[in-house]
Amino acid sequence: MLISCLLVTLATFGQAPVIHKIGTIDCDLVEATPVVFRGKLYRFEYVREGYYANKTGASYFRFIDKATGEATPAFARGYHLGCAFVDGDTMYAYGVKKWAGDEIHSFWSKDLKAWNDNTGIQLPGWEIFNTSVCKGKDGYTMAFEIGAPKEEAGVPFTSRFAVSKDALTWTLTPSACVYTKERYSACPALRFVDGQYYMVYLESYPGFWASNIVRSKDLVAWEESPFKPIMKHSEEDRKLANPTLSPELQKRIAEAKDANNSDMDFCEFNGKTVITYSWGNQQGAEHLAEAEYDGTEANFLRGYFPEPPKAVKQ
Repeated sequence: MLISCLLVTLATFGQAPVIHKIGTIDCDLVEATPVVFRGKLYRFEYVREGYYANKTGASYFRFIDKATGEATPAFARGYHLGCAFVDGDTMYAYGVKKWAGDEIHSFWSKDLKAWNDNTGIQLPGWEIFNTSVCKGKDGYTMAFEIGAPKEEAGVPFTSRFAVSKDALTWTLTPSACVYTKERYSACPALRFVDGQYYMVYLESYPGFWASNIVRSKDLVAWEESPFKPIMKHSEEDRKLANPTLSPELQKRIAEAKDANNSDMDFCEFNGKTVITYSWGNQQGAEHLAEAEYDGTEANFLRGYFPEPPKAVKQ
């Protein structure tokens, strides 16, 4: 019975986009965003205070040049849970002033060295965590993860949305713009393709956490992909993609509990979709890994929502 149901599903929906896991590149890094800026591939990183190589005594943001491995100067000292977004010749970054705080801060730069900043939005009484930004037809849209207030969050965690004309100052959308108050739905990664918003998010399952995808034309009514989850923990997470890690860290990667594929983010570079994600126990022992899809970002997103076969006249 199970096999026949699976065959019906495959016949109806085809095959989901194939994600190839490359392996682990670091430990104790979670929130990361791959971005292309001035023709080069970078990885934005939120470096937590407890990161093993952080000797500054505070959290901060930075970018890693993927080709050279070199880090840009640190910025946003003391900020948390960051993400990055590129529009033309400007790099934007966003973060919260404190963990579960009520303010999202905006940063922007033309060279990844000198940074400007301002308060993007402040929502007294709210608990705000991860953010993600994309450009749509009428400006910019931000998805941000919340845990409170209860009337807005429902079952934590939940994605709410804000809009902006300049990617710096943000306006909260109506409460109907939400996904979802019904269950755990964290770590949004938001994109706008074909007149629709696509959002990858983290869902909680019994004993593990995995990434799923939904889409919406208005941020109110959401369509779930028939392929669930789109990314789940596996032994491939442990593959070593950074041989420069110390023997101690390599041992940790080999032995760590793995019950999570979270904080998935992605961008298109040289015809492929570059993916970063976190794996681990979702309780503090986390590892940063990379994956890829052999195709454009648009096709990657579209592929999770195949059209059902059309009726053919006999």
